Amino acid sequence: MSTAGTNTASTPGEPLHLEPRLEQLPAALLEDGRPLLHALVDALGSPLNVVLPDQIARNAESFRAVLHRHRITGRIFYAHKANRSSALVRRLVTTDADLDAASLGELQHALASGWTGDRIMTTGPKDPEFLWLAARAGAVVNADGPGEVEQAARLVRAYGLPRLRVVLRLSGFGTSGTSGTTLLSRRSRFGTPARALKDLLDTVDLHRDAVEPIGVGYHLDTTSLDEKAAALEGCLLAMEETRARGFSPRAIDVGGGFGVSYLAHAEQWDRYTTALTEAVMGTRPPMTWDGHGYGLRKENGTLRGTLGLYPAHRPLAGAGYLDALLSRPAQALGGRPLGTLLLEGLHDLYVEPGRALVDQCGLTLGRVLDVREAESGGHVVRLAMNAGDTGLEDHGVLVDPVLVPRDGAPGGGGARPAAVHLMGNLCLESDLITRRVVHLPRLPRPGDLLAFPNTAGYCMDFGATHAQQQPVARKVAVHREGETWHWCLDEQYWPITRPGGQRT
Repeated sequence: MSTAGTNTASTPGEPLHLEPRLEQLPAALLEDGRPLLHALVDALGSPLNVVLPDQIARNAESFRAVLHRHRITGRIFYAHKANRSSALVRRLVTTDADLDAASLGELQHALASGWTGDRIMTTGPKDPEFLWLAARAGAVVNADGPGEVEQAARLVRAYGLPRLRVVLRLSGFGTSGTSGTTLLSRRSRFGTPARALKDLLDTVDLHRDAVEPIGVGYHLDTTSLDEKAAALEGCLLAMEETRARGFSPRAIDVGGGFGVSYLAHAEQWDRYTTALTEAVMGTRPPMTWDGHGYGLRKENGTLRGTLGLYPAHRPLAGAGYLDALLSRPAQALGGRPLGTLLLEGLHDLYVEPGRALVDQCGLTLGRVLDVREAESGGHVVRLAMNAGDTGLEDHGVLVDPVLVPRDGAPGGGGARPAAVHLMGNLCLESDLITRRVVHLPRLPRPGDLLAFPNTAGYCMDFGATHAQQQPVARKVAVHREGETWHWCLDEQYWPITRPGGQRT
C-alpha cells in the first residue's frame, strides 16, 4: 500500500518490477507445480491456458459475504463473457451463484453445463433467437430499451411462453445532493436514459400480459465510486416511480466493474508510472520499445495525453469495492449508507462481476524459443505465443510474468537479473507481448516457460486468433487435492470428476 509522502523515485537503470499479486492457489501452482506445468506444455503445446475452477467458488463466496455483512438479500451473476472456460462455469454451478449470459452461445453453454433458466440473466444486445431461448428457459432478461421489451412480448405471445421477467436497464443518471450539488453518472451506449423512464414504463404497461418488471439496473464502464453511487441512488428513485405505476419490482442491478488489483505492491506501481513519465519527457532512458508512452507524449517540452493503463494496483477491488459502494452515503437521499437504504426498501441486490469473479482463476503459459541481445541493450526473448494469446496490454494491464525454469530455481547458480523485451511468434513488427522492458530474476533460456498470471478475466482468449495459422492456446483445468495436482482438458472437467476417473 502506498502512503502519503512515500518516495516513488527510482534510479535510471534500476530494475522496475511489477510483481504480480498471487493468492494461495495460483502461487502454489507456480511454486511446486512447475514439473506439471512443463509436462502440460510439452504435451499440449505453447501457448497454454490454465484455469483453477476452485478459485472461482472462493471468489463467489467473498461477494456473498459482503451481502451478508450488509444484511442484504441478492444474487451474484457471473458475467460469462469474461472467459470461455467450461470448467469455471461448471464449477460455479455447484455454488449459490448465478450466471449472466450476454449471447445466444453463452446461454446455450450455460444450459449445457448444468445451469437452469431460473439461475440465468441475459444481458447485452439480443437477437430474436437469443430472446426466444431466454424466455423458453425462464431466464431473467435485462432489457436494453423499449424495443427489446416489445420484441420479447411478441415472442411470449407468439409461442405461448410464460410471462417474462425483465430488469429495466437505465443509464445517464443525474440526482441532486442535499448541498445542491448535481451528481452525475456517465452515459452508456446501453440502456434507457433515466429521464425517459416514464416512456419505458408506458411501453411495459402495454405489455403487462407478457412481461413482468422485477427491477431496474445499470452498468457503468468506470472505476469511479462517485458515479456508481449516483447511479445506484438514481435506481432507488426509479424503483419508487416503477412502484407508483402499479408494478412490484424487488431487484436493483448494479452491474459489474468491481475491478481487480493485479499487483502485489502499490509502491511499485507508483514508481513505474513516475519513471514512465520521466522517460517520455526524456529525463531518463526509454523504458519501452520505440519509446511507446502508453498514451503519454512530449510536445514542445510539455507532457501531453492521458495514461491509458488499467490501475494495476487498486486498494479497492472486487468484493471490497462492492462493500465500499454499499457503505457510501447516499447524498441525494439523506446521507445514510446505500446499503441501509437497500435493506430498508426490502430490495434485492443483483451484481454482475466478470473480471472480479475470475480474479486469480487462471494463467497463460508461453515457452521461450529464442534469446538474443538487443541492439539498444538488454535482450529480446521470443515466445511460442503472440500478443493476442494474453491480451494483458490490450486491456492496459502491466504485470511481470513469472519465470518457470526448465531446470533449477529462477535465480539459482549465481544468475543475474535481466532486462528483456518479450516478442511474439507472428511475422508482424507489432507483435510484442509487452511493449515495456520486463525485469526477470535471470535471463530466460530456450525451453523455459513464462507464466502470465491472472489472465482469466478477458485476457486469455478474448483476442486469440488463428493469425498466420499459429495455434490458439488450449485450455486445461487444474485442481489440488492434498499435496497432489490433477488436471484435465477444460471441456472434460465436471465437478463430480475425481482423480483416476472416479465419480463422487
